Amino acid sequence: MQYKFIDLFAGIGGFRKGFEDAGFKCVFTSEINPQCQQVYETNFGDKPFGDITKINPTDIPNFDILLGGFPCQPFSISGKKMGFEDTRGTLFFDICQIIDTKQPNVVVLENVKHLIHHDKGRTFKVILKALMDLGYNVTHKILNAKDFGLPQNRERIFIIATKKHYFDFAKLKKKKKVILRDFLDTEGNFEFIDKSEYTLIDTPKNQESGLIFVGYRNKNIWQKGVRENTEHLSRVHRQPNRIYSIDGTHPTIPSQETAGRFFIYIPELDTVRKLTINECYKIMGFQPNFIKHSNIGEQYKQIGNSVAIPVIRAIAESINEQKLLIDEPQRQVVGDLQALLFAY
Repeated sequence: MQYKFIDLFAGIGGFRKGFEDAGFKCVFTSEINPQCQQVYETNFGDKPFGDITKINPTDIPNFDILLGGFPCQPFSISGKKMGFEDTRGTLFFDICQIIDTKQPNVVVLENVKHLIHHDKGRTFKVILKALMDLGYNVTHKILNAKDFGLPQNRERIFIIATKKHYFDFAKLKKKKKVILRDFLDTEGNFEFIDKSEYTLIDTPKNQESGLIFVGYRNKNIWQKGVRENTEHLSRVHRQPNRIYSIDGTHPTIPSQETAGRFFIYIPELDTVRKLTINECYKIMGFQPNFIKHSNIGEQYKQIGNSVAIPVIRAIAESINEQKLLIDEPQRQVVGDLQALLFAY
């Protein structure tokens, strides 16, 4: 049986690709951004529905799993119920309405890890309580892309709500650590940085995150009251002037960076260059045949807003393996068949 899912706040289709790779079928998509809609339709053949607030849940085809990398809007926590009603006025409320109407077996939501701390943790409590009020068992965990075969230190919070048994994050199949070197293009129009434009530090350290910070571009952004070797580092985005070794992982690719200011150090060449846009897509798990937007700035924005495909695929596969889509009568039939096969 091929289980069905819907893809909300779909972006350029990272969620969809991960679940399709695991054998699931997409039956409905929603994404409000026209630029993302264009890329999504080009790659998947479906033009997403636009504004989620204009969706009538009864018009959505039946499905088994709801997927959504939803925006974190301000939540009203003045109410006393701390659940479904307290989500009114947010896009999360529209997700709840769809869940309430369609009653899927599984809900998979994704957000930045700081959602846990938003409004001193109250927003996260409202979200979890709302899902529980709708009759779901809810678990959550921060997952890092570097644990799933990608050379990127990218942490995201995943919330998984199920009708039957709790989703067990401990059963996710992780992969061995990889380094950025293995994902680099071997040829292309590389943008190398002149040695006069950057400074390498004397004692690079391999951080727990896998990052190896080796230097910085010579940009006099800040002068006073900062630690040694940080005078040139941006106080806004933190990362744009940092340089990292290709023998470690790469920092999180952000959606705010539309100029591709990601710089890598290649030890054997003793040189620094920008990470290419193709390499950015690679370290998110997108294949070379993925068709990108025509505008380079939009490409960087879209990949920064996307999800790490191998993480999504691992979740999809684990949902199957944990049999969270099989109801109790089906479970018994499956169990009986397994017992008969074992007897023979």
